[in-house]
Amino acid sequence: MSTAKNAARVAKGSSAFRRVARAGFVVVGLVHLLIGVIAISIASGAGGDADQDGAMEQIRRTPIGGLLLTAMVVGLVALAAWQIAGVFLMADPHESRKWGRRVKAAAISLAYLVVAGMALIYALGGRADSEKASQGLSAWILSAPGGAVMLVLIGLTVVGVGAGFVIGGVTRAFERELRLPAGAVRPGVLTFGVIGYIAKGVAVIVTGVLVVAAAWTRDPEKAAGLDGALHSLMALPYGRALLWLVGAGLAVYGIFCFVRARLARM
Repeated sequence: MSTAKNAARVAKGSSAFRRVARAGFVVVGLVHLLIGVIAISIASGAGGDADQDGAMEQIRRTPIGGLLLTAMVVGLVALAAWQIAGVFLMADPHESRKWGRRVKAAAISLAYLVVAGMALIYALGGRADSEKASQGLSAWILSAPGGAVMLVLIGLTVVGVGAGFVIGGVTRAFERELRLPAGAVRPGVLTFGVIGYIAKGVAVIVTGVLVVAAAWTRDPEKAAGLDGALHSLMALPYGRALLWLVGAGLAVYGIFCFVRARLARM
């Protein structure tokens, strides 16, 4: 453990590593910005996959798509490593709170690594389908003894994560993670953070609800991931307007992540 802590301290003390990790926030922002734009496009009557693989496909179609995707992999892996380093150096007088923060940081790191893996697949010319992967995993869980209960718990956990984003946006909890400047810039950054966090929370909550629905009906096709969640908003009253608002909010979250790359406490 002491060796891991020493390595974490070295990583945290490296300005070069810190700059690469900050670039990871730019990557996260770009992905969310593209997902938001695709969601707005869907709400306006066009098609598209409003999820990570849809965003990766859009990036790959650019003249320097392969180079961009490779840079995204590096940034996301560095950001995940930064989170993991923070886990080893985390100190808190309350043991339960410390472990709660460690679990959260580990989950965030895993999410970054998953997106990095998808970017690598697209950089190498492949293609990933997160919707089919989600449905396949749900089918596998449902086939196991007690699988429906397990899938409900997973769905409720996802809903809880989404609720955490909404609450974080409303209470501006993200403010603690930023070094906010004084003056006119500060209110703008906070506004973008509030809107972005709430929109992302809504998208994640709907994704979790679909997982619970898949378990309840024993139909893994309902667990269609983020793209399925955003498309499902269209079935609600004023669904097109709601999807447009969520898509715009996700785009705002992407812009907030660009700002976070500059202002994050690291």
